[in-house]
Amino acid sequence: MNFKLLKELSETAGIASQEDRIRKIVRRELKGSVDSMKTDTMGSVIGFRKGSSKTKKRVKVMMAAHMDEIGFIVKHIDSKGFLRLQALGGFDPRQLFSQRVVVNASNGKPLHGVLSYSTKPAHLLTPEETRVPPKIDNFFVDLGMKPAAVKKAVEIGDMVTMDRSLEKCGDMVIGKALDNRVGVYVMIEAMKLVKQAQVDIYPVATTQEEIGLRGAGVAAMGIEPDIAVALDTTIAADIPGSSEVDAVTNLGEGTAIKIMDGSLVCHPKLVKHFKDVAKAKKISHQMEILPRGGTDGGAIQRAGTGSVCMTLSIPTRYIHTVNEMVHVKDVDATVKLLAAYLQDAHKGRYAFD
Repeated sequence: MNFKLLKELSETAGIASQEDRIRKIVRRELKGSVDSMKTDTMGSVIGFRKGSSKTKKRVKVMMAAHMDEIGFIVKHIDSKGFLRLQALGGFDPRQLFSQRVVVNASNGKPLHGVLSYSTKPAHLLTPEETRVPPKIDNFFVDLGMKPAAVKKAVEIGDMVTMDRSLEKCGDMVIGKALDNRVGVYVMIEAMKLVKQAQVDIYPVATTQEEIGLRGAGVAAMGIEPDIAVALDTTIAADIPGSSEVDAVTNLGEGTAIKIMDGSLVCHPKLVKHFKDVAKAKKISHQMEILPRGGTDGGAIQRAGTGSVCMTLSIPTRYIHTVNEMVHVKDVDATVKLLAAYLQDAHKGRYAFD
């Protein structure tokens, strides 16, 4: 694993519609692995590598990994200088108490603050008050600054992200925004690994996935892919408090070949092709069924006249928290399987009988 690159991707701020900093990294890292790059009207980076096939019409394979992380924008600055927030992406409020955040202020200077909850101290709460579930709207950011200084430095709409670094933890790495910077990482590293493919390849770093799969659908309309592979994290609930049947995937057991999730039922023949490649190359893998939630594949599959589509997933513990965890071997297996498939994609026969 290229830990340095994954660390940079994880720690760099980029919420839906404000992915500029991630876009720069993607363009830098894809350079040399593609023949051309462009940024579309939604902000997605679309790479292109021409296939080696001499056929009149080459197969077009689109990969999609979303750049945006869950986060907030500032929606109000009160008279005492506290910031109120609008969430962009699905947070579990129970995971947000007493976290540190970074306000990416409009003047370009990052401001560190505390994300706290607007409630009485615990020792003053009544039993009834302790049973009230937390709400996102009740969180605020304390920058430790005077109100006038806050209003001078911060504007409505400024990006707020979690303040966490990516660290090694045993056989794992933990940090913020691995959903889906690890998918972006897999796409970049697979492109570096593929030396030659007969199909045309379109690596796409998409925008605004966390608020409705928006960038991927627009990109797919422009590309009109024959085959599409979304790259994203998936739940690994292989922890205390979750049953084996609800685990979805297990860390350390390989990349996850998705069968279905809440946004798409993957094309069965494409799923089989990935399984066959994984077995032939002896790449560790597991099969995934995710009852709820979705990926860019759900938007791409139905764009235009549709495409043969599936999702390749990286098993991840503690998704949508500041301590998302992936296994190094699973990440490497995902890179290897994606690269191996791209070199074998021209052999795919996906038409229904």
